[in-house]
Amino acid sequence: MSTQLELAGSGAMNRFKTLFLVAALYDGILGAAFFLFYEPIYRMLGAELPANASYLHLSAGFVFVQGIGYWLVFRDMMRNTDLVKVGVIYKVIYTGVVFYYLAAGQLPHATFAWFAVCDILFIVGFVWFLALARAAAPAPQR
Repeated sequence: MSTQLELAGSGAMNRFKTLFLVAALYDGILGAAFFLFYEPIYRMLGAELPANASYLHLSAGFVFVQGIGYWLVFRDMMRNTDLVKVGVIYKVIYTGVVFYYLAAGQLPHATFAWFAVCDILFIVGFVWFLALARAAAPAPQR
């Protein structure tokens, strides 16, 4: 059975492949950068270093793994739609946490809010993809 995305043609498929490639690079690079270079990044931002780096390493590791997930989706979108669902949940939780701490005045730096804005754009694209990746309604029989 075809999906609405497949029926939309190769142009739509290519746009979503590009979306997942950008998401893979975005999360992969951010995760690796914060895992390996959080101290200079925080200093550059003028943000206070966390008392215990393990929390930052755990978070950065998770972000990197999400990047790998989006890479897998990029390689085979229709096979990996469940990874997109996990990605939506991950990005919704991240943006919710960021905006909560922003409202509470406890966000380490405004840059994290900009990351959340980017994630909102990814959420929109991912949900759009999931809506189109569902099986198309069967044609009415005559």
